[in-house]
Amino acid sequence: MAARRGTDVLALTTPYLWYTTRATGLVTLVLFTLVVALGSFVTTRVGGTRVGRFEINELHRSVSMVAMVFLVIHILTTVLDSYVSTGWLSPIIPFFSHYRRVGVAMGAIAFDLMVAVWVSSLLKTRIKNTSWRYLHWFSWIAFASAIVHSYLTGTDAKDGAGLVFVIACAAVGVASALWRLFARPTRAGGRTALSPLAAAGPERALSTSGEDTARNAAPSHTRQP
Repeated sequence: MAARRGTDVLALTTPYLWYTTRATGLVTLVLFTLVVALGSFVTTRVGGTRVGRFEINELHRSVSMVAMVFLVIHILTTVLDSYVSTGWLSPIIPFFSHYRRVGVAMGAIAFDLMVAVWVSSLLKTRIKNTSWRYLHWFSWIAFASAIVHSYLTGTDAKDGAGLVFVIACAAVGVASALWRLFARPTRAGGRTALSPLAAAGPERALSTSGEDTARNAAPSHTRQP
């Protein structure tokens, strides 16, 4: 805590806030890159005997929740650190910050879209499936905005290992998009895998699958004359 120019306004600044902001930013970008990749697998209904579609879907949901936690910590430490003043509204209102206006604005856009996608998943049972899919397309814009935000505002993102890190995350995102568009299995056409967030969704699907299996496996009894 330090007084600013002899006034009564106190400034909160410490290297630990800056380190936390950088660390949580890197972790958040990795987690959201993983969320995008897993989301492509969920959409294309990738799954096998060892790791099924439900497990991939559950991992996708869990990682997205952890990513949101790290994102909130990243935002809080950024606005609390008064060494570089961004303003309390800059995380949600694009171009509100005077510090690296475009870079922080891209972060705000990414955050707003991520929250919209996350809330839509929580409310999936109350909205149309087509509306939910349309909202989920915003996750790609959010990811692209996050990449630009990392490059423009990251301390080490323009050279060395930091630049390689950002490029690697972007490459995974592009590969996931290409898989989603061109390597999509035929059986996934126009459908979305069930979300574990849907009430009784997985149980209903497993129950239906079990009934179909039992029906197909049941021996047929033909009456003999």
